[in-house]
Amino acid sequence: MNNTDIKKLQPQSLWGNFADLNAVPRPSKREEKVIAFMMDFGKKLGLETLKDEVGNVIIRKPATKGMENCKKVVLQSHLDMVHQKNNDTIFDFSTEGIKMKIEGDWVKAEGTTLGADNGIGVAAIMAILQSSDIEHPDIEALFTIDEETGMTGAMGLKGGLLNGDILLNLDTEEDDEIDIGCAGGVDVTAFREYDQEEIPQDVVAYKVVVKGLQGGHSGMDIHKGFGNANKIMNRLLFDGFENFGLRISEINGGGLRNAIPRESTAIVVVDKVQNEAFEFEFKQLTEVIKHELQITEPNLSITLESTNLPENVMELGVQEGVLRSIYTAHNGVYAMSKSISDLVETSNNIARVVVKDGEIKIHCLTRSSVESAKFDLANALRSAFELSGFEVEFTGSYPGWEPDVNSSILKVLKEQYEKLFGEKPNVVACHAGLECGILGQNYPNMEMISFGPTIKGAHSPDEKVNIKSVQKFWKYLLEILKNIPS
Repeated sequence: MNNTDIKKLQPQSLWGNFADLNAVPRPSKREEKVIAFMMDFGKKLGLETLKDEVGNVIIRKPATKGMENCKKVVLQSHLDMVHQKNNDTIFDFSTEGIKMKIEGDWVKAEGTTLGADNGIGVAAIMAILQSSDIEHPDIEALFTIDEETGMTGAMGLKGGLLNGDILLNLDTEEDDEIDIGCAGGVDVTAFREYDQEEIPQDVVAYKVVVKGLQGGHSGMDIHKGFGNANKIMNRLLFDGFENFGLRISEINGGGLRNAIPRESTAIVVVDKVQNEAFEFEFKQLTEVIKHELQITEPNLSITLESTNLPENVMELGVQEGVLRSIYTAHNGVYAMSKSISDLVETSNNIARVVVKDGEIKIHCLTRSSVESAKFDLANALRSAFELSGFEVEFTGSYPGWEPDVNSSILKVLKEQYEKLFGEKPNVVACHAGLECGILGQNYPNMEMISFGPTIKGAHSPDEKVNIKSVQKFWKYLLEILKNIPS
């Protein structure tokens, strides 16, 4: 499938911009190419285009005739995307554009994340900036950087740069939802060093692989009961250690903090006299875990195969502490909201576990819509790791976004949705991190709201965006711009 097929989809202005955007490498923290792309885009249109000191791009477009007295609107999306690929996919995110394909009513990528989060929002704003026939008030297009790994773009946006009265954030993933609140987050990182010991005499080495999990967004999907590769691996290794004296040489599990880990690999050794019993027990435990997860993880694969002897293993005391700490550390939903039904309030994702060359690093992302609860869980994690001699740091903390059910822009969105689609939208708060809460710190008087098309599997190589939903989202966005109050 060629990306030119994507450009033929309706609305062509949006999909054409999405294809052009996806030709530009745009990983979080390395957005130089996409910033240059967006600066060039604005300047070629003859619009006021500027870059702030952290790299956010702002493009201003005057109101169309008759809408000069309406409230000014900030259209906001983030430029970066999560870079994840399947283990068997050969792809260089730093140099290659995303390879897309159409499957039925969906657009997907070839073995990688698609970047519909938040590229569809970016492309929609680009199409409005390009247009000569779309009615709209004064627009400030705000393209933020690094939303996916710390929200440093939103955090670095100074007060006074924007003049808008209303902010439309185009970064949610269900087309029948209007989002009015979100969770905040904090990165919890545990690290320590360990002494490497020579491998014991008369051992056999194994490679343990956990893969085939669904993964997904560590906020939006955390309540779905998906397996976490790091927790599954730890359970297997803990059992092998407790019953057969298994020793760990290395572990490499998970990836980005905001993605539920899909894969983990470990190199371990076991006494030769124990190996048959270990293999039997491992097989039994594998069947138990697969049975537990048969509904949510039908493609889970756990394998054990012989491999070459490693040079060393982790010192015994540290190994025991690591296994017990990871077992203790909470993963998944911690508390549900007391004020909004079916909303996750607080959660944690044990996203990354690396044991290699005398160093251990464990990366978590703790989220909550209640700031005090966020740090309560973060401190629980810290305690679990500090008891085993880890140093623990909290970084990248950002606030949640408190819902305002009485905002005037919410009234507009509800009215236009019902008029266009003949049903009421779902007004929700989400457990993902949106930039609205952070932007609201420096722009406390700006009304904010979030909506978008239907995207499934964000932050994983299964990411896909629904074509009809994009058409619905586009129609809705244009109607909203037409009806901004004066």
